[in-house]
Amino acid sequence: MPLSEVAGRRFPTTAWSAVLTASRDSIDAREALAALCRAYWYPVYAYIRHRGYTSQDAEDLTQQFFAHLLESRMLQAASPDRGRFRSFLLVSVRNFLANEWDRAHAAKRRMGAITLSLDFGGAEGRYTQDPPDQLTPEKLFERRWALALLERVLERLRVDFAKSGRAERFELMKSFLDSEPSETTYSRLAAGLGTSEGAARVAVYRLRSRYRELLYEEISAIVTAPEEVEDEIRYLLSALDER
Repeated sequence: MPLSEVAGRRFPTTAWSAVLTASRDSIDAREALAALCRAYWYPVYAYIRHRGYTSQDAEDLTQQFFAHLLESRMLQAASPDRGRFRSFLLVSVRNFLANEWDRAHAAKRRMGAITLSLDFGGAEGRYTQDPPDQLTPEKLFERRWALALLERVLERLRVDFAKSGRAERFELMKSFLDSEPSETTYSRLAAGLGTSEGAARVAVYRLRSRYRELLYEEISAIVTAPEEVEDEIRYLLSALDER
């Protein structure tokens, strides 16, 4: 199913558009924003780390940034006309480091302050996998944003299969999402699935169709209009091509 066909469906009320259109004091808006932050915290960590901070300082600053974002009026600077969530997040963390570091670092964490549960356990290992000498902090943020989004889509697809008792089937087919199978590969897949080669081809087609649907849903959560989805996909591809 072409992505343009998927995008032609009713555009859903999504997380970012809900944040922008709801009252800034709305509990639903704050919860939607918190969910987005939990999903996309790592690109912020990588950006801060690449600005020269130690891993411990990057963890502290990432946590403080999101606490500040959730507690402050920063959302008043965002509007549906001026930015997608990733752009808002990058500008916000850049401004936070430039203008808020001294105050945020010196301030004691207030009792009852908003915090996000972020698992920094594998953050430094992920950071060392990137080529920091070849990327600016901004380019590293964009690359890691793209990877984080695609990882979320793949995980949602894996969960889909697991819920229907097809976890092993997913593991056999997932490599077909980013490569064009040969005749021999289809033959091997059919043997692994215990089915005919024709049925294996149909299974791969359905896998890719479901992946495209989930990709659209994930992207639509961080843009404000359906026509932005295709542009965001082009952005993802260009970000992943950066070396």
